[in-house]
Amino acid sequence: MTTAPDPAPRTSPADPASGPAPVGPAPGTTSPDPASGTTSPDPASGTTPPDPASGTAAPIRVLLADDQRLVRSAFAMLVSSARDMNVVGQAGTGREAVELARTARADLVVMDIRMPDLDGIEATRRIAADEDLAGVRVLVLTTYDTDEHIVEALRAGASGFLVKDTRPAELLDAIRTVAAGESLLSPGPTARLIARVLRLPDAPPPGAPAPAALAALSERERQVLTLVARGLNNAEAAQTLGLSPLTTKTHVSRIMGKLGARDRAQLVIAAYESGLVTPSRS
Repeated sequence: MTTAPDPAPRTSPADPASGPAPVGPAPGTTSPDPASGTTSPDPASGTTPPDPASGTAAPIRVLLADDQRLVRSAFAMLVSSARDMNVVGQAGTGREAVELARTARADLVVMDIRMPDLDGIEATRRIAADEDLAGVRVLVLTTYDTDEHIVEALRAGASGFLVKDTRPAELLDAIRTVAAGESLLSPGPTARLIARVLRLPDAPPPGAPAPAALAALSERERQVLTLVARGLNNAEAAQTLGLSPLTTKTHVSRIMGKLGARDRAQLVIAAYESGLVTPSRS
């Protein structure tokens, strides 16, 4: 007589109010294999990594950094509801965010600007400067009307920003956009905010591109950079200049290489600080 195997033990979901999420891969996710460039199965789950040929991508590993636990919990519930994302950690300070970005192997950090111990700007700067975290993207959260430090965050290496009262679907789309290597720069609020802040009489940060750096750009590249600085995406810039989107993308890549910019957000800053684009007076 055979007996039925014992059912697998059931686990209960983590209580968001109980504190930071556990660090490390979530069950069922895969971990990168630095030696082969492929993903390996998670030993804790026994699952098989996604097959690249099948078009199934690994979930985006998201780290949430905000000093308000209720805000973190709400964001965690939202992100966890998306099938293509996993919350791999929660940080209440900027210092924790930097540490967890490394230990939790995050792909993207949703970073609040105002946090104790180490603010979001300095935390972003440390993540961007760490060679071991070269692939980690930062999406900064701001209240927009009161936070005029957003340009500092972009200078520090953030790939974009989002207002805290954005709609849930927009936050998920923003995470996907930034995780895919794009910058979250919309024509309206981005251009207005950057123009307003750069009108203030403060000196450019160390290492900012000087006007002479633009001498390496061709006339067409200057035209493309101007449109990027005004918030246009590749398709919109291509239509404006009568180019194909692929050609425009190639121009953007070359401009980034010549100016030493890591993404489109830094191209916007470079265009304004070099004088190629003049802040509007509106």
